[in-house]
This record gives sequence, structure tokens and C-alpha cells, in this order.
Amino acid sequence: MTAEVLQQLQPEQGGLFVDCTVGLGGHARALLERGATRLIGLDRDEDALAEAREVLMPWRDRVELVHADYRAIADVLEARRLEQIDGALADLGVSSLQLDAPGRGFSFQRDEPLDMRMDRSAGETAADIVARATERELADAIFQYGEERFSRRVARAIINARRESPIVTTGRLASIVRRVIPRRRPGRIDPATRTFQALRIWVNRELDGLDRFLEAAVRRLRGGARLVVITFHSLEDRIVKHTFRALERPNHVRVRVLTKKPLVPTNEEMDRNPRARSAKLRAAERVA
Repeated sequence: MTAEVLQQLQPEQGGLFVDCTVGLGGHARALLERGATRLIGLDRDEDALAEAREVLMPWRDRVELVHADYRAIADVLEARRLEQIDGALADLGVSSLQLDAPGRGFSFQRDEPLDMRMDRSAGETAADIVARATERELADAIFQYGEERFSRRVARAIINARRESPIVTTGRLASIVRRVIPRRRPGRIDPATRTFQALRIWVNRELDGLDRFLEAAVRRLRGGARLVVITFHSLEDRIVKHTFRALERPNHVRVRVLTKKPLVPTNEEMDRNPRARSAKLRAAERVA
């Protein structure tokens, strides 16, 4: 949703922008091409930062890339003695690099190690969690993060399967899930999709502290500057919507919500990039 990001952030006026999830650098490049004076890009995936560094090479004197979680925005800016910024973007969720690169374990399209970490330098893998979680923990997480109504059945199957041997590959986990979820009509999502989403969110703590990040980012905005957030599932979008609403109230750092309803991709964009079909964009402006 690059056009919508540019429309909301208005980089033509110049200034310092923070791309909190720089990924492969696509949005960052668009902001710089449109007029951003300086850009700081954060990402917890070192592979993504390497790719972004190549993409943004023509602007290397105006760009700083930082290996950091987007929730560390306040620390990153404080370390650079930057009090205010002219706009911020967070494009949440898994990136195309993570889905497509072999060996990352995000997708069940290939049989590979069950990793799923966005930051491979730290933390438990999905295989670690599957090996140590209780049946109840698995069921609750798959229900809460994957919105899978057969979560208890899936959790029980995982527990039974790991008694036979450790579940360490995406292919084995997917086959376990598919065996216990009723077949749906052709064309519906793969039965393993919701379980994989749940584990990915759990591994990367994707919902933890999202509301605090939004507040921290808003505090760093100049008056009239904007924060844009793109989400890819209802759990994230709900947090963004409710946090923005809360920040409109007088007892908070005040914002004006610019998107009463989220912006969604055009049909043309979804034709070009089917992965964009679930994207929702929300924007808020800091009240001076």
C-alpha cells in the first residue's frame, strides 16, 4: 500500500522519518524518493536489513539502518538524541523475505526446520515451543492467536505426536494439523494456516507491547506529524484501532485519527500482490 502510505505521511515536506519495520526497504525508498530528508529504518531481521541496505544504497548518506525491534523506537531515538520526528511507519507481520527464503520455517509450502523467528539471533524457535508447551498452553495460543475453533483438537494431536518423536519440521507439523481438522471446501485456506499463524505470533511476541509502541511513537511526533500502521490480521488491527481511539481522549498525548475506517488495498494491488489482500492501514496525526 505504498501510495496510501505516501498520501498519509506526506514526505514531500522533508524531515526525519522512521520506518519501524523497514523490511526489504520498499516503503523507505518511496519515502526518500518523495522527499524525506533523513530516514531511520529498524528491523529485527538481520537478513532483511542486509537487503534493505542494498536497496537504499543511493541514499546511504541520509539513511541509518538499525537492528532493533520496532517496539524499541524510543530507545533508538533517545540514543541518537532525537526528540521529535516528522513521521513514522510500522508495516507489521511477516515479510515476503521471511515467507519465501528457505530455512526460515514460516511456511508449510516447504518441509524445513520449524523456526519462525524474525530475529534469528535470539529467542525460542517454534520447535522449542511445540516441544515444551503444555496441551492447554498450545490450545489457548492456537485459539487466541490463530482463531482456530479446533484448537483443542490440534493441541491434543501435537502432544500425542511429540510423544513418538520431536516435531522439528514444518512438514510434520502441517500434516499433524491437517489430519485432525475437517476437510473444508476446495479453495479455502489450508487447515494448517491458523496454527502456523498462532505459533508465529507466539514466537515473535507480535501482540506484546503493540499498544505501548503506538503511544511511544506518537510521543515522538512533532505537532501535525503522522503515524501510519499496516496490519495483516484482525488481532493486530483491533489493538491499533482501540489504541488510536484512546489517544484521541484529552487525558492522553492527543492525536486525531485520520482513518475512521481502515484503508484497504485496491483490486489492482491485490491482483499484483495477493498477500496484500488482508492488509489494513490506519493513520493518526499528532495534535499540536
